[in-house]
Amino acid sequence: MTLLDLAIIAGYLGCTLLLSAWLARTITSPDDYYVAGRAMPWWALALSTTATQSSANSFIGIPAFVALVPGGGLTWLQYELAVPLGILVVMVVLVPVFRGLGLVSIYEYLEIRFDRPTRLLLSGVFLISRAAATGVALYAAAVVVQVCTGLPLTASVLTMGGVTVVYDMLGGMRAVVWTDVLQMVVLLGGIAVCAAFGWTAAGGWAGLIHDVGPARLHAIEWAHGVGDGARAPFWGFLVGGFVLYVAYYGVDQTQVQRQLSARNVRHAQRLLAANALARFPLTLMYAGLGLLMAAVYARSEELRLAVPAARLDFLVPRFIELVLPPGARGFVVAAILAAAMSSLDSALNSLSAATMRDFVGSRGTPRRQLTISRLVTLAWATVITIVGIQAGSFASNVIEGINRVGALFYGPLLAAFMCGMLDRRATGPSVRAGVAAGLGVNLLLLMLFGRSLFWMWWNVSGLVVATCTCALLARAFPSPRTVPTTRGLLGATSIARQLVDVRRWALAMVVYTSGVIGFLAWLGDISPS
Repeated sequence: MTLLDLAIIAGYLGCTLLLSAWLARTITSPDDYYVAGRAMPWWALALSTTATQSSANSFIGIPAFVALVPGGGLTWLQYELAVPLGILVVMVVLVPVFRGLGLVSIYEYLEIRFDRPTRLLLSGVFLISRAAATGVALYAAAVVVQVCTGLPLTASVLTMGGVTVVYDMLGGMRAVVWTDVLQMVVLLGGIAVCAAFGWTAAGGWAGLIHDVGPARLHAIEWAHGVGDGARAPFWGFLVGGFVLYVAYYGVDQTQVQRQLSARNVRHAQRLLAANALARFPLTLMYAGLGLLMAAVYARSEELRLAVPAARLDFLVPRFIELVLPPGARGFVVAAILAAAMSSLDSALNSLSAATMRDFVGSRGTPRRQLTISRLVTLAWATVITIVGIQAGSFASNVIEGINRVGALFYGPLLAAFMCGMLDRRATGPSVRAGVAAGLGVNLLLLMLFGRSLFWMWWNVSGLVVATCTCALLARAFPSPRTVPTTRGLLGATSIARQLVDVRRWALAMVVYTSGVIGFLAWLGDISPS
């Protein structure tokens, strides 16, 4: 890597730190630190949400899946099918409740609805799963830095983690959002640079079609993924993905915290709607990069030798190293750093928020609480860094590894909230038992069936088992006290008003999803045989 490349990377990191230092002037209380005073513009929050989801896992893992993973190709695009439908449920059911209660940690709802043990259990599940997933994301970006700069993996992890924790501690949620906006711009530029040089190296459209082959251009696998051996089944992605995205956008503190930072309920719904429309085009860009890299891989013996069979995620960093010229190489590495840091900063802030609100509590002056909040952020940064250093053993393809972790937890986590909002008889003990049962069944399915059951179905099994267990126990052992329902917490009028507000979005989401499915089917029709 040349001095020009290093200067570009250093310039990006420097701009990020300067922006956060400037924003730190406005941080005077824990509410400023965690929800930006509930005054952020919805469009900035929408870009921040998109940037967070476009992590280094996506930049590295999706092209590798599309290009090299057996049974991969454009079938990964099916992963986005359920996003608009899942987001619609979040807009209608969850956003009005969380905003109406003025929450900072969404797990506060569980204590209001049930009891403190339920709140602590679910917050703990979030803390463990999010820390593990973020560590994998940090590792993915560190691989790129290691390959392209020669910096050891540990040093790469420490560099990215160190810069991110500094600006997160300084500027809180405002720094997270506005640096994410900057990072999104850099990320899109990096994709464009990779695509431009990849197009040339692949020999244009003719070379792409010739070298990639029809199998990887096929976008829909009309399978269910239950004992059929399918690695990317349509129904597994659609049904399992629906549960996943309701949970991801609705009961994952990392995502919901942005909704809580918006000016009002309507702005929170707008940022979600914008994200629902933006996810598929962005994933399509990553998938397109994967096709270009597959063509270059087929043409370049040097690239093939540089990507070990056990480390398919080396495809992107080796492509950067061998195909991109000086200057472009540094810019793309900066883009991958942007992708990684946009996810890391969000995770750190949300982990700190859940820890402070759910476990530590509000003690002392606002200044003292702010100091403790920053120290908790630093502590979680240390944990994630350790996980990132060890994450290389999780999976040969990081995008699958990260999503497997989420699939184990998301169904039971979602069940706890939905039981609280939709089942008036649900109690704290029944919810806790349901969560334990859902997670236990998912682990059992993993051990017994392995790859014969597509991992996206774990979202469904976790939700169904947890919900049914909760419902049965709540009726077998009814609560002796009256518990507040969602209607009791917010009022029927407020709920009805929010339902009316999102009606126009319902048709849009259904039409959009149908259009995406039609587009993927069309891709299969034009694929050469």
